[in-house]
Amino acid sequence: MVGVLTWAGVAFCGALGAVARFRVDSAISARLPSDFPAGTLAVNLTGSFLLGVLVGASASHRLALLLGVGFMGGYTTFSTWTVESERLGEVGALVSLLANLLVSMLVGLGVAAAGFYLGRAVA
Repeated sequence: MVGVLTWAGVAFCGALGAVARFRVDSAISARLPSDFPAGTLAVNLTGSFLLGVLVGASASHRLALLLGVGFMGGYTTFSTWTVESERLGEVGALVSLLANLLVSMLVGLGVAAAGFYLGRAVA
């Protein structure tokens, strides 16, 4: 059973993750101004890697809730990725659309696997 303090911790970590996402996305977007959503891509790839490390390290149930569900849930953003992909399609930026979809999925799976094996190695 998950207690009230754990749920409060998940909410707090989720808020920290959302702030981290905003900061990382803003910093990357400011340095790489483009119609391509590089900030969201960087956030989702780093989040995939870190979640892979967490799972590979066989984190405790409580830590998985706090960091996996809380922080990483607030940090990564599937909804923004889909909206930005749809926007690229709307404006006819098909190469950018395909790059965003394929790089996000393929590299995302790759970095998640790399994180998993790193986490497993250090656990």
